[in-house]
Amino acid sequence: MALVTDDMEKTVRFWRDLLGMRLVLTMGRKGYRQYFFELDESNLILFFEWPNVQNIPPKDHGVPVKGPFGFDHLAIGVRDLDSLFELKERLEGAGFWVSEVIDHGFIYSLYTFDPNEIPIEFCVSREEIDIRKAPLFGDRDPPPVRNEGSEPLKNIWPQPESSIAREERRIYPGEGKDYFKGS
Repeated sequence: MALVTDDMEKTVRFWRDLLGMRLVLTMGRKGYRQYFFELDESNLILFFEWPNVQNIPPKDHGVPVKGPFGFDHLAIGVRDLDSLFELKERLEGAGFWVSEVIDHGFIYSLYTFDPNEIPIEFCVSREEIDIRKAPLFGDRDPPPVRNEGSEPLKNIWPQPESSIAREERRIYPGEGKDYFKGS
C-alpha cells in the first residue's frame, strides 16, 4: 500500500520507532520522497512525502461516508493477543488515541490513527476460528455472487489472446533505478 504524508520525520517516528517496522528503503529529494517500511517478509508499506498535501479528515473506522472516498482503514495483522495488548500500551504511552480491544467473533481488533490521520486497525485471528480454513458467509442480504462460493471461479474474465514471448518482454526504468547501480 502506498500512502502519503506531509512530514516524513513524524511518519518514520511512528511507523519505525513506535510500531517497530523496519525502514528498508529510502529514495527521493527535497519536495519528493518515498520511504518503505517492512510489514512482513512479503509486504511493504510505502509513504510518499508531498510537502503541501493535507491530512485526510479523521473518520471513525467502518462508518459509512458520502461522496468521493479512497479507503476506510488499513488493517494490519499482529502475531498474537499479547502483541496486540503490547501495541495498545505503546500507542497510549506515546499519547495516541487507541480503542479498547474489540472482539469481532473471528478476530480481536485495536483501532488508532497514525500522525497523518490514517485510520489503522491492528488485529489478530482468534485461535479457535480460522476463516481461511472454513469460510463463513453471514451476509443476510447477499448479492448473487456470494452464492457462488469462496473459491475463485475459472473463465469469468476473458483469457489473454496470446502470451508475451520471453524475448519480447520489456522492463522499463522507473523511480529508484539510480539507487541500484548494476541491477
